[in-house]
Amino acid sequence: MGSSFFSGAGHRQVFALALPMVLSNITVPLLGLVDTIVIGHLEQAYYLGGVAVGATIISLIFWLLGFLRMSTTGLAAQAFGAGDGERLLQVLARALLLAWGLALLILLLQWPLMELAFWLAGGSAEVQYHGREYVSIRIWSAPAALTNLVLLGWLLGNQNARAPMWLLILGNGANILLDIWFVLGLGWQVKGAAAASVLADYLAMGLGAWLVWRTLRGRGLGPGAGFWRRCLNRAAFGRLLGLNRDIFIRALCLQLTFAFMTFQGARLGDGVVAANAVLMNFLMFISYGLDGFAYAVEAMVGKAVGEGNRQRFRQACALNLFWGALVAVLFTLVFALAGEPLIGLITSIPEVRSLAALYLPWLVLMPLAACWCFILDGIFIGTTRGREMRDMMLVATLGVFFPVWWLARGLDNHGLWLAMLCFMLARGLTLGWAWWRLDRRQGFTGGAVLMRETKDV
Repeated sequence: MGSSFFSGAGHRQVFALALPMVLSNITVPLLGLVDTIVIGHLEQAYYLGGVAVGATIISLIFWLLGFLRMSTTGLAAQAFGAGDGERLLQVLARALLLAWGLALLILLLQWPLMELAFWLAGGSAEVQYHGREYVSIRIWSAPAALTNLVLLGWLLGNQNARAPMWLLILGNGANILLDIWFVLGLGWQVKGAAAASVLADYLAMGLGAWLVWRTLRGRGLGPGAGFWRRCLNRAAFGRLLGLNRDIFIRALCLQLTFAFMTFQGARLGDGVVAANAVLMNFLMFISYGLDGFAYAVEAMVGKAVGEGNRQRFRQACALNLFWGALVAVLFTLVFALAGEPLIGLITSIPEVRSLAALYLPWLVLMPLAACWCFILDGIFIGTTRGREMRDMMLVATLGVFFPVWWLARGLDNHGLWLAMLCFMLARGLTLGWAWWRLDRRQGFTGGAVLMRETKDV
């Protein structure tokens, strides 16, 4: 283990998977940053507040379904490690069917979902109006957005980080260009930001479908006789739904905390919700930067589980935890030294700049508190241990985030950021404890969902 950690081959493998994902992931918060910049330079803070609330609602809906990517990555990586080509194709087909069914459900239920979300969000009449305007357009990207989650996860599970990189770069790059054109060029304001995202999602879906088709053709994979009967096996689909249920509950808790930050900020005033929108863009940079290594460890440990290789599993964990911590230190230095100039770049509204600078110290501390939970999440996703992820997230959310906020609510927005910092720490500590317990019992390499499923189907 020790010699493997210090060998160059392991580190090169990490970067072969992580670096393309880090580069492409940076475009995701960059998109949010451009949204904030183009709207933040309009004359009123409520435009920025409306986009912040509307985008949070869309993120809450789509990211709650992030299990589509996570479970697909873990199961595909395990199939890849086991050398089971048909299982790889089954993972893709089942996940796509589930994604399309969920997208149809979202479109059918969009009105009650919107009413509930904005009732919970609160905020001024202006913020509510522009938030609804944003959501009513952006919701139509659901089929493409959910399909993209599956395609991204499947390609990554195949140990291919370059294809997901191009998928994300094209989608987010097109979104940025369309955003600038629609909002600043055509003057569509909030509607333009939403329309740009919808068109970009469908462009990315087209590219993703081509990349997956090319991968399947290159490996000679296709549905053989009886494929759909095996694919639609009730027991196998039931296990997939059980795994996705646990990851969904985990995602629900995570998104509730982020949505609570925005919604509670809206209740503290238009200036506070706008300032938090600026700082949440910084938090997104942290998460997507660290997620590059989380994605790498998902693919690496999933492959190790498929192979039944305990040593390779532990090496992948150690390497990615090391690099995740190092990247977190770099983020802390950037926000400490250049945080205020970055705030000035995002918005020219004096009230928002002043409030964002006031709460900036919380973002300086955030990377060091959060880096552990991102990498550990990747380990549990790659090994398809959904139940442990669910349980630890419930502890961090219900046992830490909301109690800390309640006790610190007299601090107003500082109390919100204190709760978020404690939440990130708690996620890392609880997942670390669960990792130690399972690894000691060899529970990771001995309990893969894929291995059990292969015997049944």
